[in-house]
Amino acid sequence: QVQLVESGGGLVQPGGSLRLSCVVSGIPIDSFYIGWFRQVPGKEREGVSCFDSRKSTTYYADSVKGRFTISGDSAKNTVYLQMNSLEPEDTAVYYCGAEGQGTVRAMCAMVRFDYLGQGAQVTVSS
Repeated sequence: QVQLVESGGGLVQPGGSLRLSCVVSGIPIDSFYIGWFRQVPGKEREGVSCFDSRKSTTYYADSVKGRFTISGDSAKNTVYLQMNSLEPEDTAVYYCGAEGQGTVRAMCAMVRFDYLGQGAQVTVSS
């Protein structure tokens, strides 16, 4: 059974930082494209950042470039999203996803995934 479990969300002030974690079980993160998506109520889910550890390729949405960093720890089968300089516009539910085929760009740009976690709320507010 494949499971993706996010943690690390919460309330943070504008300009602050958070690190999201996604513990993956049932599949090796080294064999899948792994990504982070986010969704605001009433809006479509969007791709934030995706990566392929096999080719060391990453994709970031324009809105988070220079502020967010995606990484993975194969030994822990865990993926992280370091979020710095957070803005109120970053407020959303963040989901971790995994896909077996495609590209990191397609995964994020088209919001494609074979598996998806339950999500973690991130709220940026003063």
